[in-house]
Amino acid sequence: MRNCKIAGYGYYLPDNTVSFGDQTRYRATNETQLFMASEAAKNAIANADLNTNDIDLIISASAVGIQPIPCTAALIHEQIMNGSNIPAMDINTTCTSFITALDTASYFISSGTYKRILIVSSELASPGLPQDKKEIYELFSDGAAAIVLAEADNASQGVIASKQRTWSESTHSTEIVGGLTGLNATKLTNKNRHKYFFKMEGLDILRACTRKLPQMFEDFKKENNITIKDVDLVIPHQASKALPLIMEKLGIPTEKYVNLVKDYGNQVSVSVPFMLCKMLEEKRIRAGDKILLCGTAAGLTSNILLMEA
Repeated sequence: MRNCKIAGYGYYLPDNTVSFGDQTRYRATNETQLFMASEAAKNAIANADLNTNDIDLIISASAVGIQPIPCTAALIHEQIMNGSNIPAMDINTTCTSFITALDTASYFISSGTYKRILIVSSELASPGLPQDKKEIYELFSDGAAAIVLAEADNASQGVIASKQRTWSESTHSTEIVGGLTGLNATKLTNKNRHKYFFKMEGLDILRACTRKLPQMFEDFKKENNITIKDVDLVIPHQASKALPLIMEKLGIPTEKYVNLVKDYGNQVSVSVPFMLCKMLEEKRIRAGDKILLCGTAAGLTSNILLMEA
C-alpha cells in the first residue's frame, strides 16, 4: 500500500460540441491546450480547498505536448504558480499517461518526498485528426482533467497495486510520425503531410488487446490476491465503442465499469482522469471504495492501477 489520497479534482471541457449520429464530441475552437490544462489545474486546487502555495510538484501527464521544449509542466507552472519555484515534470505513456503519473506520484507521496502533487492531463486532439479517416475523426474529444494527490488521512487509503506492460510489436499501429526529430517540420511536403497527422490501425490494436490484456489482468489479480468482486468501480480508458468487448474479455461485468464513450469519446490521456473526476463529482466513489483504473495506449502499452479511495 502506498498511502495517498485524491484531495481535489477538476476538469475543463470546450464549449463547442459536435455530433456524429448519437455520439457527442468536444472540440475546442478558441481554447488552447495550455488554457484547458491551466483551468483544470486551478479547478482541482480550488476543489481541494488549497492554493498554489500548497502544491510542491506539478506533473503534466499528456500524450501530446504543447511544444517540444520546455516540458508542458513548465508551461502550466508559468500560468498558475505565481513565481513559485516548485519542480515540474512531464510523464508520457500517451493514453495511459495519467495512470503512469498517478502510479509514480504515489511513491513520492508515500515516501514523504512531496506532500501535495498536482497531476494534469490536457489534450487538443482535434487539429491532428485526419478528416478523411472517419473511424479516427469521429472518435476523439478535446479537454483537460487534473487531481491533487496528497498525504492520506488513514492507513487504508492509497495505491494498493499497479502493473504496466508494453508490447512493442504493435508500436507502429498507433502513431504520429512527423513533428519532432524523426521527421521534423522542415521535411513537411504535400506528399508526406499525412505523416504529421494521427494514424491508428483500429483492428490491429483491437486484436492485440484481446490477445494480450486477459493474461495481464489474470497475472495482476493473482499477484495481488484479488478478484473483480473485490473492486467497487472500474474506470477504463474510453478508447472506442469496442470497450464492452474488451471488458467482457477481461471478465468485468457491465455494471462494474464506466462507459461514456457515446457522450465524450476518446479524450486520449484525459479519458481516465476525466472519468475519475466525473465519478467523484457524481458521488459514485465513496470513502473506502476500491477503484481500478486501466487502459491501453500507443506502444502498445497497458496500465492497471488499484487504489482505495
